[in-house]
Amino acid sequence: MRWLINLAGVAVIGLIVWWFWRSRPKAQRVTGAGLIEILVENGVYTPARIEVPAGKTATLRFLRNDPSPCAEKVLFDTLGVSAELPLGKPVTVMVTPDKPGEVEFTCQMRMYRGTLVVR
Repeated sequence: MRWLINLAGVAVIGLIVWWFWRSRPKAQRVTGAGLIEILVENGVYTPARIEVPAGKTATLRFLRNDPSPCAEKVLFDTLGVSAELPLGKPVTVMVTPDKPGEVEFTCQMRMYRGTLVVR
């Protein structure tokens, strides 16, 4: 019986590690001059993973429904882009990542997190 409890504990630990550190949502893809709408709500960006082509301008429209002060701003530190996000009003942010890789976008406190996957 003791081995069964240990086995269940190891399985739960594995699930926690996968869920919090290994799991990645499927990226939403920007095609052509497409627009991606990002909802800022309940402590997350949705979608939080967005695929964009390198060297092309991506248009992202943020809609903040979260009254938390943390959600007031979005930062693309490596691209030198930031924007104020007023509550309930859509804000368009245009970014042009020039090289393949991943570009993180966050709130000013680094609690809300998203990723641009540049291909």
